[in-house]
Amino acid sequence: MEGGKFVCVAFFLAFLALCAGKPQEYVFLESSHDVEAWRVEGWEKQERLSPSEEVFLTFALKQSNLELLERFFWEVSDPRSSEYGNHFSLSNLTRLIEPSQATLTAVKAWLGRHGVRASDCATILTKDFMTCRMPCEAAEAMLVGAKFYRFRHSKLSKPVIRSVQLYTVPRSVAPYLDFVGGVLHFPAVNGPSSPRLAEHEFFNSVESSKPGDNLHIGVFPSVLRERYNVSDVIGTHPNNSQSVAQFLEQYYAPGDLSEFFTLFGSSFKHLEKMTKVIGPDSGRSGIEASLDTQYIMSLGAMVPTWFWSTAGRHASQEPFLEWILDISNRSEVPWVHSISYSDNEDTLDVAYMNRLNVEFQKAGVRGLTFLFASGDNGAGCKKQKFRPMYPSSSPYVTTVGGTAFNDPFTVSTEYAYGISGGGFSNIFPRPSYQTDVVKKYLKSGPNIPPASYFNANGRGFPDISALCNHFWIVNNRIPVPGVMGTSASTPTVAGIISLINDARLHNKKSSMGFLNPFLYQNAGAMYDVTTGHNEGCLDYDTGFFATTGWDAVTGSGSPNFPALVKAAVSYQ
Repeated sequence: MEGGKFVCVAFFLAFLALCAGKPQEYVFLESSHDVEAWRVEGWEKQERLSPSEEVFLTFALKQSNLELLERFFWEVSDPRSSEYGNHFSLSNLTRLIEPSQATLTAVKAWLGRHGVRASDCATILTKDFMTCRMPCEAAEAMLVGAKFYRFRHSKLSKPVIRSVQLYTVPRSVAPYLDFVGGVLHFPAVNGPSSPRLAEHEFFNSVESSKPGDNLHIGVFPSVLRERYNVSDVIGTHPNNSQSVAQFLEQYYAPGDLSEFFTLFGSSFKHLEKMTKVIGPDSGRSGIEASLDTQYIMSLGAMVPTWFWSTAGRHASQEPFLEWILDISNRSEVPWVHSISYSDNEDTLDVAYMNRLNVEFQKAGVRGLTFLFASGDNGAGCKKQKFRPMYPSSSPYVTTVGGTAFNDPFTVSTEYAYGISGGGFSNIFPRPSYQTDVVKKYLKSGPNIPPASYFNANGRGFPDISALCNHFWIVNNRIPVPGVMGTSASTPTVAGIISLINDARLHNKKSSMGFLNPFLYQNAGAMYDVTTGHNEGCLDYDTGFFATTGWDAVTGSGSPNFPALVKAAVSYQ
């Protein structure tokens, strides 16, 4: 009898909820997002926004023909395909993936019902994102459940606006949206791929070092050019270009660049100035921005270089999302992009990551190369499981790990450096381009961790590596030693890829575009890194170990420039 009463009460409550309409009318777009991640990452919640304060939201509209897009992405990226290098123009890409008219009509009507006018919104050339400004009360009425607060971080001068709760959208609108940006995702602040500065360790180690110690007395452009056989090669093709992406008040200073080349650029011809600056660059120069600009312009010497700064124009926008929208909104952008940025995969919503993967495919079919740092926390560790990074774990980008010299006093072979991010995605399955090498690694690699620590079926990363420790830079006119991180490896590799593009362009061929199929098919054109391991959860703070062939610390190894150029120009 008591059980019957419980059933009746439950039915009555369900009936009331049905009448209220909410379960039927509203759905979550990002239900897997960790809404408490901000606490762990050091953000401090402050006051609620007033109803009249403006917020800026980015609506990711459903795209068309995504299966076709992915098919074309693989075809133009695979050297074995007859379509290799047949990249799309932005106009052709737009015709392929632009949202349907039904999508545009439904989203605009929904915005209009909440007082958001067409003049309050801006779209991009591919028409698949809309950014709109509106009062907070309108945003919270549209996104039922959202509550906007200001958040501050000790490492940033400006606050961001985010919701502390998941949001919902009407069931009638949900089929036309992937997510709404500027609501949940906090920017990565000095994330795991930011360079570590260890000056005291550096100087103390130099004083006490002896041959055989795992310390190099300093890495600078001529060292990298010698190690990777770049010699005095420079870029000379007029249509070549490269870029470094910067976020959250990371600026470079032209004076730092000039002094760096005075100190370290005498052995090769180089550009004295940045070719183009996008976005803000008016603050004190940062170590990250100085490192990225000085090394991409040293390895990719004489290749026109863009400094692409994205601070987030408004407190409620996401800098990384804003940057990738800017890429989609320009018909002329550099071929190679170095991005020293990554975030913990488990703090991001799957819908958000899947949509970014589509953005990476859009870039690939246009012939753009995205190189992401693998992170500086090794394999990571959370609750006795490894913690992969994203976008490092995306199957649609090239991820760069970190190494160090075996002999600290000469230009020598390399070993896997402990901070090098690497492992396996918990979200994205293993792509076909790495199936054989990953299977081999998991079957015969040394000290493979227990299966409970990682997803053996996931996308393995990194794909390629380069030296990452004890770099010299110039920052605020001061020569600074001891800078390290995979954000040193990434612009190094990016500059080398720009020189490979230069060779292809001179041979009347396309840019390299998405690199991974080429890299895995030409692993013999790289220096295999077979020793060392990264940090993680296991005994003695270990994660994955390097070995012959591909491994989850260094990928297929570090670049051998002449061999990579020879392979690259052999394809159509």
